[in-house]
Amino acid sequence: MDHSELIRHIAKALVDNARNVSVKQISGIHTTVFELKVAKEDVGKIIGKQGRTADAIRHLLHSAATKSRDNVLLEIID
Repeated sequence: MDHSELIRHIAKALVDNARNVSVKQISGIHTTVFELKVAKEDVGKIIGKQGRTADAIRHLLHSAATKSRDNVLLEIID
């Protein structure tokens, strides 16, 4: 499972409108940025209280990227 598929899978499990989940990958020289976009009413579910859910998703992403030695960032687009 690649990184964008991991993010998509986690996000779809958390939101009500799974059809509106999209992940865009932007590859740079040293870093890959993943832009996660969900329905407007689901943004709070992805961010969580005090950003804990978003931090947990980022932690999982960084853990998965460590094996391949990739530098990754997750941006949540609202």
